[in-house]
Amino acid sequence: MLEVEFAQLSDPGLVRPRNEDYLGYIRPSSAEQVRSHGWLFTLADGVGGQRQGGVASRAAVEEVLGGFRRAPAMESHVPLLNRLVQAANARICETEALAGPAGAGMSSTIVVCALRFDRATIAHVGDSRCYLIRDSKARAVTNDHTVANEQFHMGILSKTESQEAETRHILSRSLGTSLFVKIDVKELQVQPGDVLLLCSDGLHGPVSSEEIARTVSRKRDLNAAAQDLVASANQKDGSDNVSVQLIAVRDVERIGMYRGRPYKLR
Repeated sequence: MLEVEFAQLSDPGLVRPRNEDYLGYIRPSSAEQVRSHGWLFTLADGVGGQRQGGVASRAAVEEVLGGFRRAPAMESHVPLLNRLVQAANARICETEALAGPAGAGMSSTIVVCALRFDRATIAHVGDSRCYLIRDSKARAVTNDHTVANEQFHMGILSKTESQEAETRHILSRSLGTSLFVKIDVKELQVQPGDVLLLCSDGLHGPVSSEEIARTVSRKRDLNAAAQDLVASANQKDGSDNVSVQLIAVRDVERIGMYRGRPYKLR
């Protein structure tokens, strides 16, 4: 059966007066729920410089958590996460409309990770990331929705230029900016020993993937690893909120699929 351990930590940083990141998770209450629904982790970053960013990130996370709890048993995680993130987008739009002028322009990034059997499904909008840490190496499995990164993928900028461009912090996609949003969703096969890391740009901006991998790989305690990552981000920069969720895969249940239904592999 799928077994995971996790830790999470969010910090306002050294400059900003409030924390506009918001985190949440759902832990299955029984072995039956581990198989029927699985685990869910999500992190949202209210867009800095916009009004009510913290309200937007909280609304997005609460919408995703509530929708996951109400989801039918054994629903495929790929369409489910797409539906939940789309609902989070609608929730922010509704919240903005109800807030009037005080809520004008509220928006947020989001990254969601659902785990069941031996699969992890990741959905995201914006520049909050998910990393897969395996064999002491960290690989980003999400692509930032920023102007600079879009220009890199179109061949307009080189990788180095995109990492140094002023537009690397300007989002090309976020929740709350239109009634419908394009969501990136992908599925990964995970194995015992893997660690998935969800984070806001307050972490991955100043802290390299190499340092992330070193920190997580040398720490057996996930809470200590999360504290070290946040401390490193604040030491190197500290100008933004910093949030991280660490999900360590301890065991998996290998499955195959036949006509959309899972079956256990020996």
